[in-house]
Amino acid sequence: MLAFAPLDGAVDAAAHVVTLLAATVEPLAGTGATAAAIVLFTIGIRLLISPLSWAQIRGERRRAVLAPRILELRRRHRDQPARLQAELVALHREAGVSPFGNLLPVLVQAPFFFLMYRLFAVPGDAGPAAGAGGLLAERLFGVPLGQHLGDGLAGAAGPVFGVLLGLLVLLAWWSSRRMRRAAGLAGPADTSAGGAEVPGGAVLARLLPLLPYGTVLVALVLPLAAVLYLVTTTAWTGLEQVVLRRG
Repeated sequence: MLAFAPLDGAVDAAAHVVTLLAATVEPLAGTGATAAAIVLFTIGIRLLISPLSWAQIRGERRRAVLAPRILELRRRHRDQPARLQAELVALHREAGVSPFGNLLPVLVQAPFFFLMYRLFAVPGDAGPAAGAGGLLAERLFGVPLGQHLGDGLAGAAGPVFGVLLGLLVLLAWWSSRRMRRAAGLAGPADTSAGGAEVPGGAVLARLLPLLPYGTVLVALVLPLAAVLYLVTTTAWTGLEQVVLRRG
């Protein structure tokens, strides 16, 4: 059902990369080599899309520079909501700033996440590089990487899933707190008749701090390998934002 010819080649290539990484780190990681390879594969993906994170930060700084001009437009057109809306949209377009720029890195990651889902959640999709047992048969502390939370928490599965889900909750709280703090520093969103900065801006301001918790909900229905991917990419996102915003 999930077979899709243009994607099959990418899935097989990803399987080759993960298998190669696992073979490389096996002397150090032992039976957890494939799990370690997933972490390394995720870090490699994040390094590839890091320019988008830089662009995101630049966009936020541009929006901060526009703040005085936005306030002036609000004063000038406070009684003309339609005119104000058009002027604000034109101003953001002129500055090359998009209100949806914060979502771009997340959207770009989606195809890679789907690759990981195909590799570890769909039997037979791991490709010939994974060997006869497939990547689903590999284990982390004795727990198959293809196991779901709903398959049971017997043995090591309970602690393994518990630790990973706990990390996701902690990372989601940290990310949400950071988003709310950034929104507070930027000032409250004006949703009055003459105050919307960009179309949908007020709604986004409310929803963005809730988005990190979506990873926790998604992890509840994903196999262990994909949960590892989520934990790694979420932690990378938080650390990356701290480093890039330090300047």
